[in-house]
Amino acid sequence: MTIHDGSVMTRRHLPHIENAGKTYMVTFATNGRAELPHAARDIVLETIVHDHRLVYWLHAAVVMPEHVHFIATPLEEWRIAQALQRVKRVSAHRVNRILRRHGSLWDQETFDRVVRAGVNVRRACEYVVQNPARRGLGAYRWIWRDWVEGSGTGEGAYPPLD
Repeated sequence: MTIHDGSVMTRRHLPHIENAGKTYMVTFATNGRAELPHAARDIVLETIVHDHRLVYWLHAAVVMPEHVHFIATPLEEWRIAQALQRVKRVSAHRVNRILRRHGSLWDQETFDRVVRAGVNVRRACEYVVQNPARRGLGAYRWIWRDWVEGSGTGEGAYPPLD
């Protein structure tokens, strides 16, 4: 359903409102909150990072044992729902193949919210990448930050600073 300002609203169990050009903090979990083995977490992070600059501008991502957080700004021709569907579909296919399993890897429902520009994007990124430390997971390799592993533009800039 289109809302008065051009926003798009969809609903499963939770409402999802999409606005073109906005940055989103997205969270989704494995089906039944099953823990992903290390090789599966590698695949999920690779899948998310692969679409950086192709589908969205990725600000930060972390793949936890049983859920994923990422912050991204979809590129012009993409909506966040499409980008998320792509990440979940491709990662599920690849993970199921290496684990020699079938069926749904991800829970159908996702949590997403618009993150206000500027400082709020950086705060959201810091919150996401601190998730493993808050859980006491120690040195954690399934983290990606634009300002470190990415282009180094700083402050989660989109479009990138030239």
